[in-house]
Amino acid sequence: MGKQAIQLGTRLVRAVPNVLWLAPVVVAVYYAAFLLRFEGRLEANGWYVFQATLAPLLAIKLVVFRLLPGFRGWNRMVTFDDLLDLAKAATVCSLVLIVVDHLIMTRVNVPRSIVLIDWGMTIMVIGGLRCITRLVRERDMTLFGNRNHPAVFIAGVNASGEAVLRAIRRSASLDFRVAGFLAEAEQEVGARIGGVPVVGLLADACELSQKHQVREILISADGLPGQQVRALVENAQEAGINVKVLPSYEQLLHGTVDLRPRTVSIEDLLRRDPVALDQRQLHKWIDGKVVMVTGSSGSIGSELCRQLTHFAPAKIVLLDRSETGQFFLERELHQLAPHANCEVCLGDINDAARMNTVFRTHRPDIVFHAAAYKHVPLMESHPGEAVKNITLATRLLADLADQNGVESFVMISTDKAVNPTSVMGACKRVAEQYIQSLAGQSSCRFVTVRFGNVLDSAGSVVPIFREQIARGGPVTVTHPEMVRYFMTIPEASQLVIQAGAMGDGGEIFVLDMGEPVRIVDLAADMIRLSGLRVGEDVEIEFTGLRPGEKMYEELYSDEELHDATAHSKILVAKSPLNTALTDVAWTLQELANLTEGTPHDLLEQLRLVVPEYRVPTRPAQLPKLAA
Repeated sequence: MGKQAIQLGTRLVRAVPNVLWLAPVVVAVYYAAFLLRFEGRLEANGWYVFQATLAPLLAIKLVVFRLLPGFRGWNRMVTFDDLLDLAKAATVCSLVLIVVDHLIMTRVNVPRSIVLIDWGMTIMVIGGLRCITRLVRERDMTLFGNRNHPAVFIAGVNASGEAVLRAIRRSASLDFRVAGFLAEAEQEVGARIGGVPVVGLLADACELSQKHQVREILISADGLPGQQVRALVENAQEAGINVKVLPSYEQLLHGTVDLRPRTVSIEDLLRRDPVALDQRQLHKWIDGKVVMVTGSSGSIGSELCRQLTHFAPAKIVLLDRSETGQFFLERELHQLAPHANCEVCLGDINDAARMNTVFRTHRPDIVFHAAAYKHVPLMESHPGEAVKNITLATRLLADLADQNGVESFVMISTDKAVNPTSVMGACKRVAEQYIQSLAGQSSCRFVTVRFGNVLDSAGSVVPIFREQIARGGPVTVTHPEMVRYFMTIPEASQLVIQAGAMGDGGEIFVLDMGEPVRIVDLAADMIRLSGLRVGEDVEIEFTGLRPGEKMYEELYSDEELHDATAHSKILVAKSPLNTALTDVAWTLQELANLTEGTPHDLLEQLRLVVPEYRVPTRPAQLPKLAA
């Protein structure tokens, strides 16, 4: 007991300096309330009441303000919530004063008008002082000595732009002077955000920068769509102006990122509008369930696991054969979401005995099947392995899901399955057929989600280009007219989860991939973003199409129709062709029998199973040219 009393006394002593600044303010406000009540003439009776009640009032206010968390110190980050706390504290103080005056100080009668005036002035004066403190520390005005700081523009008159302004004002490491905002719409010009004017349009950034002597433009990592970032960067580079990116508040909350501005990345140029998810539907579908992700250490699989930690599944089962990948993923998820119940399972999806054990041990309610080979040219050389790891493995997992009472099974497919010209695409198409056929006679909701290329995934074009640029080039592009759809890894993963919750069974959902991007433009953008010149510092060389590659990817086959769904970025592909499960199972068995035979026989069987599968006539080798 004695030790606790000593600790309490120590805390009270340490708290004294945090509230001492209030004492003169409280006295002055209370005295002013009396002066206002008595019209500036404080006679003997009024002076007696003031003196008699000052000490109790001071004690009440210091104790109440100390107990409220928002008033433990002179906080320069005052917000609207702090002002609400101030109003609550002033109200509590006035009520306690009335009770003390009525029950204890019976010889003194404090006029209720004085209590009311003191309440209002307390909020106004203390709130005003706190706001002035923040204003003095944050205001971007020459009066406070930041005239010599480099002038910058903030691009985007929106919440992200305002967040960038607040980050600059609050961070000692960001020594900028914000000269103005650049707007997307004409009607926004002339407004003010945090006292900073909106000086003009994004399209006029170069002219406005010269006028205001600005050499840098700042944007938030989620502030503008990719097309506007691309146009801004191109115009700014011509005028010798730097465009820098500050992290969004979501990035700051979910990871340790540097607050200092960074250069624009290719992800910024291809960014699209944020994905809006039906959180209520997803929580209802995922919370309390055992969710298994195959291929968990891959680009999509690992991001699916990260996204799932935002919900409350009973357990996330991480299934992959990569020991190293699983090791690092488990560490990352533990740091990202220590509360999440994540269990690592090592295993090959072609190992029937191991997969049967995993399903019986963990009893998953939801399965996201993301494990598969994905490199088109490599699969052309190993068609038997492609059939085993893509098609037959999907059949095995789907059958186990059906036999073990899994509620939902979501297979991740690819746009390469549409009118396939590669072994990988044809194998994915057969897997789609099996999933659709099985959905017709199973209680499990089997759905497929089809999308295009994922930006910056392992082994994709972006890291390859980045490595080639770092070596000084050349950057190799297969064909000047080749185009691809791109989507960021988080966006694709979020939409996969959303589509899985929407499916009734048997659907092929297609993600809205936006506008296709020419690969040569992507390469040129990455070279320029590295501070280099195309054709001078780094060359672009065209090498010709590789085996299995298409010039243009498609999201639907000729027989499929696409309909809208409840989500604006998710469509459903409807095919009039329905293959019986027995027929698909028979063709799969024929493929299985040929996986160890000659590639020619296997490819012929694939063409029988997928009539639209065509090996493209490879064009003549293109000469290596500089872009």
